[in-house]
Amino acid sequence: MEMLRSGEWATYKKYLDRHRKMSPWQLQSLPQNVNDFADFEYLGNITIGTPDQSFIVVLDTGSANLWIPGPSCKANCDSKHKFDSSKSSTFVKNGQSWTIQYGSGAAAGVLGQDTVKIGATGESQLSIPKTTFGIANQISPDFKSDATDGIFGLAFTTLAVDGVVPPLINAIKQGILDQPLFSVFLEHRGTQTNVGGGVFTYGAVDTTNCGPVIGYQPLSSATYFQFKANRFRLGKYLNAKVVDVISDTGTSFLGGPSVVIDEMAKQAGATYDILGEAYIIDCDATPGPLGVTIGGHDYQIQHYNYIADVGDGTCVLTLFPMDFGGFGPTWILGDPFIRQYCNIYDLGNLRMGFAPSLQPEPKTSLKLGT
Repeated sequence: MEMLRSGEWATYKKYLDRHRKMSPWQLQSLPQNVNDFADFEYLGNITIGTPDQSFIVVLDTGSANLWIPGPSCKANCDSKHKFDSSKSSTFVKNGQSWTIQYGSGAAAGVLGQDTVKIGATGESQLSIPKTTFGIANQISPDFKSDATDGIFGLAFTTLAVDGVVPPLINAIKQGILDQPLFSVFLEHRGTQTNVGGGVFTYGAVDTTNCGPVIGYQPLSSATYFQFKANRFRLGKYLNAKVVDVISDTGTSFLGGPSVVIDEMAKQAGATYDILGEAYIIDCDATPGPLGVTIGGHDYQIQHYNYIADVGDGTCVLTLFPMDFGGFGPTWILGDPFIRQYCNIYDLGNLRMGFAPSLQPEPKTSLKLGT
């Protein structure tokens, strides 16, 4: 009340309007429920255009472009929802061509601009006007049988192909969010497919599904969400080297140097299957936690979050070897790490935060999930 009487409120409001471009009561945060596909993929709903056209996308912190198929996408697009620009009154043509190559899969097409909304029609949505996105006219066979229509990149503009501003960065620039961050809670649901399996919270830290923040770690590169970590360990094995790692919601496994992954697999009692290119382990095995130290804090991934049932009574370690030869991150902390610890992607302060997941430890076997 003192602010109102003294006239300070008007000054404060002008400051907010200038720096956030919207008055404070219009700012938003949004919890978005996502669906879990056998602990290998987590998908969310978005809409594009006016009226809404609905799509299912991978919410991917390991890339920075949004794309969905268009009407001219034929091969591998049969089961996909396609964006029809002629049916949107807010669409603005761009026409610039683009091509994106992922670790597995690729897509290409042209750019367009329209209103993108996070969340499904009929639910609470976060509306981001004037968002540039890709309309794919071709996608690789990797995407054909995948439940997703496209990819919703959540990383920084510096990682984006052609420098296209990612949707969430666009929202922050327009002052739409309460805070320039988002947090991710992923659930362990075993072999269950297309079931509720987590929450992405935009503009706020998730205090419903996540415990108190253990620590924050500054980004070493604001391209991916990249930061320093060390002391990777499992059983009697320890690798203490300080390396760059990334947090990636779009990677199903944990990726690390082949020498380290091999040693960890031995400690867990897993054997490498050359044909399947995976580390096979007994589904009833209960190896110790896989540990990593970030900013002096010790984080431990329990076995149920790094062993997955792939069907037919076969279970695998969700670890894969990757060697970039000195380029790029040394480790990818994918979904197994994010299931164990909520990850807070603080774009405004260029840091990552970590909080314990409040999902109870599963009481049933890996085969049944929770």
